[in-house]
Amino acid sequence: MHMDTPKLPLTFAPDAENGRKLRDAFGKFATGITLITCAGTDGPITIVANSFSSVSIDPALVLWCLDHASNRYDPFANAQHYAIHVLHAGQTDLCNAAAKDAQALTAADVSVNSHGVPLIEDCLARFECRRVAVHVAGDHDIIVGAVDRVHMQDGAPLTFYGGKIGALKP
Repeated sequence: MHMDTPKLPLTFAPDAENGRKLRDAFGKFATGITLITCAGTDGPITIVANSFSSVSIDPALVLWCLDHASNRYDPFANAQHYAIHVLHAGQTDLCNAAAKDAQALTAADVSVNSHGVPLIEDCLARFECRRVAVHVAGDHDIIVGAVDRVHMQDGAPLTFYGGKIGALKP
């Protein structure tokens, strides 16, 4: 066992000294993985997020969270229109590329909707959104979007658990 690995079970009050433990605890919640796209000044840009959630059916609202420290913060914080793509199990390479490079998508990889938002065609679900609210919450913004258009298909989801990418069988 590594010296920094805490013995489980573990109970603690979150503070500045145990941020890694808190991050590990958050990682106990398995999520899907999304790529969010918007139009950038030099072409399509993307960011990986697992902080996606549905909010409301009527009206159709979703949210995702954007880290203030992200080098992609400005374009996404200012985007009035964006798309959230739920990735399928075969998109690990795309996820890894987008995590490393905001401009991992080229114009050849995407189509563009009437608002100039880059759209990935091959994903489990896609939500084309317009921003309706931003709430500052700690070191992130909670971005709420109204869903204008949805695309979906069958397949197995790409997942994130314990800091690792995986997949579920449908």
